[in-house]
Amino acid sequence: MTRWLVTGAGGALGQDLLAALTGMPAEVVGLDRRSLDITDATAVEKTLDETHPDVVLNAAAYTRVDDAERHEDEAARVNADGPGHLARWCAANGSRLIHVSTDYVFPGDARTPYETDAATGPSGAYGRTKLAGERAVLEANGDCHVVRTGWLYGAGGPSFIRAVGRRLTAGEAVDVVTDQRGAPTWTRDLALRLIALGGTPVPPGVWHCSAAGEATWFDVAVALAEALGVPATRVRPTTSAAMKRPAPRPAYSVLSARRWLDAGLPAMPQWQPALVEAIGEQREALTG
Repeated sequence: MTRWLVTGAGGALGQDLLAALTGMPAEVVGLDRRSLDITDATAVEKTLDETHPDVVLNAAAYTRVDDAERHEDEAARVNADGPGHLARWCAANGSRLIHVSTDYVFPGDARTPYETDAATGPSGAYGRTKLAGERAVLEANGDCHVVRTGWLYGAGGPSFIRAVGRRLTAGEAVDVVTDQRGAPTWTRDLALRLIALGGTPVPPGVWHCSAAGEATWFDVAVALAEALGVPATRVRPTTSAAMKRPAPRPAYSVLSARRWLDAGLPAMPQWQPALVEAIGEQREALTG
C-alpha cells in the first residue's frame, strides 16, 4: 500500500489532495504549516523519517506575490529552501517528490504556450524564489518532479475567483485586466492529476499541468458572472498599467501540456467547463 504525505495540507490544493486520496488504497498523512515547517531541515528529516512516505506531494508555498517583493528572504525560505530539504530526503530514501511550481518562473513575453524546456526569467521576487525551489528539487538528483501550474482557485484559501465572485454576487462592479492571459485551474482537477503522476512510472523532471485553453482575466470574470447568474456588465475592462500592483504579473502565462500528454498522463479539462462545474458544486465556498 502506497504511503502518501501531503505538505501544505491546509491550503486549497492541499485540501483537495487529501480529499482525492481519501478512499484510495493508501496511507495518507496531511501536514499543514503548523504540523510541519518545511523551512526547518531538522523538522523535515525527523517527520519524514517517522512517516517514511513513498510519495511526497509538496503543496506548501509562500504565495503572497505582492508581499514577496518586500519579504523575498522569507518567501525564499518557503519556496526554495523548503523544497530542497524535502527533495534531498526523498533522493536519499528512494521516495518520489512532486513539487508544485508556477508559471511565474517565465518572463511572460511569449505568444505561444511555454514548453517545459523554455527559457525561464521571472520578473518578480515570487517567481525568483519559486525558480530557486525548482532548481533545488532537480539538483537533488532523485525521483523528483516539478509541476508548474497557474491561476489556481479552489474551495479553500484566497483566489481571484473567490474575490471577484464575492463582489459580483454582492452587486458590485469589478475592474478586470484584459492584457494578462493564462488558464484558470481548479485545484480539484490539478490534485487528481498530481496523484496520477505520483503513481505513474515516468522519468523525473519538469512538467506543466494547468487547465486546457487560455483566457484573459477579463474573460474569466465574464464567464464567472455568467456561471453565477449575474449580469456580465458588472465586469469592466481595464489594463495592468491602470491596476498598479507592487509585483509585476506575467502578461502571458499559458503552459504547454505537451510533455504531460506525451507521457500518457490524464489530460486536464478546458478551463470554462471546469469553472462552471466548480461553481455548481462549490458556489458558497467560492463566493462566500
